[in-house]
Amino acid sequence: MDTPGTNTTPCDTTDTTPSVLPPTPDDALTPTPDSATASALSDPRLVIVTGMSGAGRSRALAALEDFGYFCVDNLPPQMIPQVAKLTEIDDPHFARVAVACDIRGGELFDSLLDILNDPDQVVPYTLLYLDANDAVLINRYKENRRRHPLEDNRTILKRAIEIERGVLEPIRASADLVIDTSRLRASELRARIKSDFIGQRDDAQLTVIVTSFGFKYGMQADADIVFDVRFLPNPYWDPDLRPLSGRDAAISQFVLSRPETQSFLARWTDLLTDTLPRYLAEGKLSITVALGCTGGRHRSVTLAEETARRLKLAGYATHVVHRDIDRDPVNV
Repeated sequence: MDTPGTNTTPCDTTDTTPSVLPPTPDDALTPTPDSATASALSDPRLVIVTGMSGAGRSRALAALEDFGYFCVDNLPPQMIPQVAKLTEIDDPHFARVAVACDIRGGELFDSLLDILNDPDQVVPYTLLYLDANDAVLINRYKENRRRHPLEDNRTILKRAIEIERGVLEPIRASADLVIDTSRLRASELRARIKSDFIGQRDDAQLTVIVTSFGFKYGMQADADIVFDVRFLPNPYWDPDLRPLSGRDAAISQFVLSRPETQSFLARWTDLLTDTLPRYLAEGKLSITVALGCTGGRHRSVTLAEETARRLKLAGYATHVVHRDIDRDPVNV
């Protein structure tokens, strides 16, 4: 079940869909678009996400956000034309927009089809409908102990689902794509979103954030890959080098001129260039690589800069962050 309230990016990823979903009867089918439809769906500028409460709208919206869409959750349909205009702004952040509209909008939601069919709606859009069979939806609500938007003291859960399904049937019939999540794991839904809406987009690119840090100040908690470079000689013990940082030429020369450093960098670069494309293939568009030394000022800084340089030459978008470079070198 999607959490009530209107949120702008980052999207609310709360959802009642468990990571492993129970099976559904054989008659619950997921329509599969033909090749022409699939081609038309790939990389739309505007995606309208709707469907049954508890069917995975929030997860779908979160996946679209991860794949580069600017997302708005629980948007009143009347605001779709205004939000759609964001795609006309010369700003890459708004090149693709996804909005979720659902039964939480109350009477405002009733006008969704009228608004989408308005001839003044000039921005092409794709209508994505998330569905699941009644038994699965009931189980999800029971497992998460959440209340259906239409459930109250007079309307039990089963009846609330029936009412919502009846209200949404015309929208389902008009959808460009219907995804039945009854049998899908969360990871499978994400993969389906990537396949249907991102496809083999030419501009899909992995951004690598390369960070340096000092172990004495704690691990880099948000890193995807961490490597400890304290096996290399420490320039801290040279009084002339101690006040400098890894961005200074003298420290770079000290660290990079050593055979053991060059041997490490060759293998380290091979490891990254071999594994990073696999992260992109799994739908990850950003990854953080962290190198740590004792204080985060000398060795790790030089090696982070060199790692970023090599990855940039390999065609990756890189961004370098030195978490602890400004720490007092006397206390390193």
